[in-house]
This record gives sequence, C-alpha cells and structure tokens, in this order.
Amino acid sequence: MADRKSFLSKAWSIVHNSRYASAWMLLLIYVALCFVIRLTFIVWSANDAQLSVLNLIRAFATGFVFDFTVGLSFLFIYFLYLLFFPKKWIGSVVDKVITYSYFSLILFIIYFSLIAEIPFWEEFGIRFNFIAVDYLIYTYEVVANINQSYPLPLIIAFLVMLIVLTFFMLKKTGSLKHTFSEHDSFVKRLTTGIIPIVITPIFLFYLNNKQAEFSENAVMNEVSKNGVFSFFAAFRSNELDYDAFYPKLSQSEAYSVLKKDLLQDNQQYIRSGEEDIIRKTVGSEELRPNIVMVVIESLSAEFLGLFGNSANLTPNYDSLAKQSIFFTNLYATGTRTVRGMEALTLCVPPTPGNSIVRRPNNQKLFSIATILKQRNYQPYFIYGGDGYFDNMNNFFGGQGFTIVDRNRGNPLSDNIETQRYNIPENDIHFENAWGVCDEDIYRQALKHGDISYKANRPFFQFIMTTSNHKPYTFPEGTIDLPQGERNSAVKYTDYALGQLIQQARTKPWFNNTIFVVVADHCASSAGKWEINIDKHHIPAIFYNLKQPHQTIDRLTSQIDLLPTLFGYLNWNYDTELYGKDINKTKEGDERAFIGNYRTLGMLKGKVFTQIDDRKRVVQFDVIDRKGTMNVSSNKDKKLTDQTISYYQTASERFKNGKMKEQGERPQN
Repeated sequence: MADRKSFLSKAWSIVHNSRYASAWMLLLIYVALCFVIRLTFIVWSANDAQLSVLNLIRAFATGFVFDFTVGLSFLFIYFLYLLFFPKKWIGSVVDKVITYSYFSLILFIIYFSLIAEIPFWEEFGIRFNFIAVDYLIYTYEVVANINQSYPLPLIIAFLVMLIVLTFFMLKKTGSLKHTFSEHDSFVKRLTTGIIPIVITPIFLFYLNNKQAEFSENAVMNEVSKNGVFSFFAAFRSNELDYDAFYPKLSQSEAYSVLKKDLLQDNQQYIRSGEEDIIRKTVGSEELRPNIVMVVIESLSAEFLGLFGNSANLTPNYDSLAKQSIFFTNLYATGTRTVRGMEALTLCVPPTPGNSIVRRPNNQKLFSIATILKQRNYQPYFIYGGDGYFDNMNNFFGGQGFTIVDRNRGNPLSDNIETQRYNIPENDIHFENAWGVCDEDIYRQALKHGDISYKANRPFFQFIMTTSNHKPYTFPEGTIDLPQGERNSAVKYTDYALGQLIQQARTKPWFNNTIFVVVADHCASSAGKWEINIDKHHIPAIFYNLKQPHQTIDRLTSQIDLLPTLFGYLNWNYDTELYGKDINKTKEGDERAFIGNYRTLGMLKGKVFTQIDDRKRVVQFDVIDRKGTMNVSSNKDKKLTDQTISYYQTASERFKNGKMKEQGERPQN
C-alpha cells in the first residue's frame, strides 16, 4: 500500500511540476464536472432508470472513458503546442497570450456544452443528438430562441465568471506557475506529454456511441454517454443507410408482406409487378370541400381535458372534439415537426436518419398533394416562421404547395417553381424567435381562403403553428396564465384555435370546409425506453364534416389520417401511400409506426416490435394505455416481418426514386 501511495505521489509530482500542469488540471476539472452532470441526470430521471449497482458502475465507468477522451481531445492541440514550443520562449508574453486564449476558448465551449445539456435533457431525455446538430445549423432561430427563453446576458456573464474562477483555481494550485516556469528540454517534454498525444487519436478511432448502450434501458444508456462526443457522433451519422444497419428480408419477401398488409377492403392492385404498390381506391359520389389542416406544435393528448387533464387548457379543442370525428388512439410517428409533416403529407413510416422533409432530392414525390391536384385543389403551406428552417419550404414547394411564410430573406432552391407569399409586416401583431403568433398565422389562412374562394377553386391548407414552443410567449391579454410556461402556451394555442373557427364561421366558404386539427408530435419523448409509445399519443379531429359526432378508438397511425379523410369524402383515387383508411381496415390489422432517427417500431395490438441500427429486433408486451411495456419472452415472426417490410421498403423506395410521382421516376 505504501509503495502504491509512493508511486501515485511521484506520478502526480511529475505531472504537476511540469509544463503540462495546467492542461492536466483542466482535464481533471472537465472529468469532474461530467461526473456531476451524469449524477444529476441519473437523479433527475430516476423514475425511468434501472438503478442496479451493476448498471451504475457500468454507466459511470463507461462515462469516464468517454469524458476522458473528450477532455483529451479538447487539449490535444495544446499538448502538441507545449511539446513543440521553443524552450527559450517558455513563460514569454507570447506563450501566455496563446495559453490564456486557448484555455478561454476551450473553457467557454466546455461550460456552454455542459450547461446546454441540461435543457436538452429536460426536453428530450437524451444527450445531444442530430437535433442539436440541426439547431447549430439554424443559428438565427436558435440564438433568438435562447435569448427569449433564457436571460442570455446573464448566461454569458455566468460563463465568463466560471472561466475567471477556473483561471483563479489554476493559479492557486500552482498549475499556471509551473506551465510558464518549467523550462524543460524537448526530450523531457516528450517523455511527459507523449502519452496523451498518442492515446487521444487511438481513443477517438475506437470509441463509438454504441459502446455506451449496454442496457435495454434508455436512461442508463444515455447517462453513459458524453454530450460533446454524442454531438459529433450525430454529426457524422445524420444519414443512416437501412441496408447497412437494419434487419432485412429479401426484397421479394418484403414487398410480398407489405402488399398483403397495405390492401384495404375497397382497394385492388392496378399492376401485378412484384414491387408495384399502386392501388385503386373505390369510393362513391365524391365530396370536394375545402380542407384546412391545422398542425399544432407539440400538442400532446395529455393536455386535453377529454384525456383527463384538469387544468382547463384546451376548452376550445375539447368542445370541437365533441362535435367532430375524434381520434382517441392516434400516434405520431416521431418527435420532431418534420416527422409530423412527413407523416401527414407522404403518409410513410419514419425511415431512419433525417426526415424525408430534410433530405435532398425530395421533390415531386407521390403525396397527398398528388391526389389533391388531380381534383384541382390549390394546396398551401402556411407557416409563421421562416420556412427555410428544416428545409420545409423546399419540401412543400417541391410537391407543388403555394408557400406563405415570414420569409426574412431566405430563397427557395433554384429548382423549385412555386408561388410564394410573404406575411406582410402590417399583418403581424406578435412574433418571437420561431415566428408570428397563432392568431396572426390563422389570419393569413383566412385571407388566402378568401382568395381561392373568389377564384372558384377548392383549397387545401397545411397550417403549421409555432406558439406552443419555447420561449412560450404570446400576445398579452389573451389568456389568464403567465408568459413563458408550457401550460400557458397550450392554453393560448387553444384560444387562437377558437378564434380561427369563430372567424371562419363568418366566411362564405365555411359551410363547405372541413377542419383537420392534429398535433405534429408530443411535447416530450423522455422515458424508460428509447421509444416510449405513450409519448407519441396525439389528438386529431375532423370538424365540420357534416357527419354525426364519432369517436374513433381504433389504433391509428399519423400516416393514416389523410387517407381516412379521403374515405369520408368518398374519393376514387389511385394511391401509393402507406397510410390506410382506418374505417376500411380490417379489425385486428390496425397498426401505428413510431420511431426516432435510429430506432424504429410498429405497434400492433398489444405488441410493440422494435428494430434498430444494430440489426436487433426486440418485442415488448404493452401492458396498458399509458404505454407500460415489458420485454416479451417470445418473438412473433409475423409482426417482425411486417415491421421490417414497412421500413425496409419505404427506405428503399425513397433511396431509389420509387416514391416519385409517375413520370418523375428514374428509368431502369
């Protein structure tokens, strides 16, 4: 024991009394802070974590390796600098300026990333992922949102204070003194510094985030990771190739399973080709009303009074639902707005990696717009912010939608030909980082409804709201709750919805207009599992359909919503959509698709089948409507094949251009 203490003491003395003293002290500080963050997240999410002794040891041990690697990466350039900087200039003004500047930059990044992980964990229950990468790309919205959600000057002042305190600590421990006073020879500096210089690239080469995923429990996997490492891992793997990473069937088997499952009672396949999924849908006397689809940001089902919320946040939605076709067992495909847009327009499962909305070559796809334009509908995409965010304008413009957005100087791609209208300044009564308030965007919808009505043309409007989003601000005097809180934003967006319906009733086109009101995704997705099905439960209504009030309690996917509406309208149309009319789906064939950018799944009956990018298949028994799940001891091969067939074929069809409209597909 004495020998061990003597060895450690001698090793510490060599490190501390060397040119590298400050660098090693910074590494120690970073690893210690990462430990505190990891412990905080475990305590924060204790209800969803599997807190066995073995899991905790594994999480902290794995986390230490990632933290140590990231810390070394931050300091790698400085270690090289210390090694090669000429001995005679050690301690000079140049040496001090370079050291203080480098440390200030690194400390700012370290402290900012650690602080930023806290609200990100609160929102998503995970370390940084590709969402954080997207946020970095859209700088204006994110910086403005941070500034409106948090006291940015105070945050910057706090970061500066932490940097100053760190320098004070380095000075008090004598680390800076040794850094600037130890005139070691190159050989001695090489002996002391060679280890971090050599092991840093080795660690970076061999480490990957999958090594931190040792458990079936999402919380334990995520706390094992390092936020900065996860950020760059997401940056590298933003696109995931299905063929390379996911379980597969043979192409013929995948399409055979898919085609059998897609066919509903009033359909037949038009062509007999193995990979042809185009079906003729038989209706009767068609109705062609205007369709206003309001997609509400983050409106989880749990906010509604009809689902048991007692805070009276959604009196207007609750009232409308009692007069509508009301979907009570509907599930969003993902956790981001672009996933909701993908599901509602393309009616496809959430393929791995980025949403199709954000991918290149996503113009002229077979979508609801294809079906609408065949009936001379004028399709609109109406958004209160800048539609360049998340590539929304290019996606909707590429399907032929007319764009109405804030448009603060952001052009469409050169290959997109569509009409575009800016929201006029004098029509804006309130806006924040994400765009104009819901009332303002609804006024634009009413205005363009009037234009289409005067042109004697039916219209379809995809309206994307923004008010139920941080910083949760809205016009004063509208509701009785304070600014800046989630519940307040929910109540305001419900208030604005009530105003929309009230004002629409005064329009000559109201009686021939159906309102579809649905959420894009839920307010949060964090929980015990990587996919928590209860965190995808969203409401939807068809209002003013001239049908008796009906509650649809059958399991429904977000991709089924528009095909179901087309069924109520008795439309005869050809379709290549993956969504189905729930009223024409056989009992027991209902299913919902739920995924994130890596893990994908299908809920059917009381079984959730999950596939991931390790080619694993896990099935869960769903215990109750709250989404409580247990890992199933037996695998249902039929459900596994159905799950794989949907995701495999959807990925293959987009990748190879088969999702394009007829006439736009590549020639074989």
